[in-house]
Amino acid sequence: MAQSFRSEGHGELARIGVALCHGFTGSTVSMQGWSDYLADAGFAVNMPLLAGHGTTWQELNKTPWEHWYRDFEASYLELAARCERVYVAGLSMGGALALRVAALHPVAGVAVVNPGLTFDDKKAKYSSLLKYVVKSVPAIGNDMKRQGVSEGAYTRTPVAAVHQLSKLFTDTINLLPRVTAPTLVFRSTVDHVVPESSIEVIKERIGSTDLHVVPLENSYHVATMDNDAPLIFSQSADFFRRNLHAI
Repeated sequence: MAQSFRSEGHGELARIGVALCHGFTGSTVSMQGWSDYLADAGFAVNMPLLAGHGTTWQELNKTPWEHWYRDFEASYLELAARCERVYVAGLSMGGALALRVAALHPVAGVAVVNPGLTFDDKKAKYSSLLKYVVKSVPAIGNDMKRQGVSEGAYTRTPVAAVHQLSKLFTDTINLLPRVTAPTLVFRSTVDHVVPESSIEVIKERIGSTDLHVVPLENSYHVATMDNDAPLIFSQSADFFRRNLHAI
C-alpha cells in the first residue's frame, strides 16, 4: 500500500535532509527503495504521497497541480526546519516538482531521474479540450526493462490531470533560470514516457553552472525500480554527502 515516508536520520548524516517525490499517476512505491537506501545510510528523509495519488485515477482527475506542489514543498520545509542542509529529488513529474522547489527555496542540490518537463504524446497539448470529451486514456505506468515489478501506478491516465501536468511543466520551465543549486540528472537511454526534449530544456534553461547528466543504459522510465536503481542510489548518496564536513 502506498503511503508517505519519513525518517529522522542517524549519525552525522542526520544533519542532511532529502525530500523525495514520486511521479504522475504513480505512488511512493516507485521511490521506496531509494528512500529506504538513504534512510539506512543515515540521511533524514521525507517522501510524501501526493494529493490525488495512491487512491483512484478519478480522484487525480479532480486535483489541481498546485496541490501536488504544496505536498512536496511541505516535505521540503519540514526537513529544512530540522536539518542543516536539504536536497530535493524526484522521478518524472517528481523531478519537475523538485526543480520548482529548487527555484523557490535555498536547496543544497537537486537529483532527478528522467525528469518530465515536456510531453512525448502530441495529443497532450489538447488536453484542455479533450478533458471534456474523454475522461481517461491508457496508462503510462510500469515502463521498466526489469520484469515482474510494478510501481503501483493507476491503470488509466486521467485527461484533466494531464492538463494540470502541462500547466506544471510550463510554470517550472519558466522558473528553471532560478535553479542555481548543483543538479544531478539520471537519464535512461531508452525512455518510453519522457522525451529527450525534457532533458534538453533543462540544459538550455537551468541557472546552475553545476549540472551533470548520468546515462542509465539498462533501465527504462521508472529507473528507480529498474536495473540501474543501485547506481542511482549510490551516486545520489555520494552527491548528497558532498561537502558534509563543510556544514
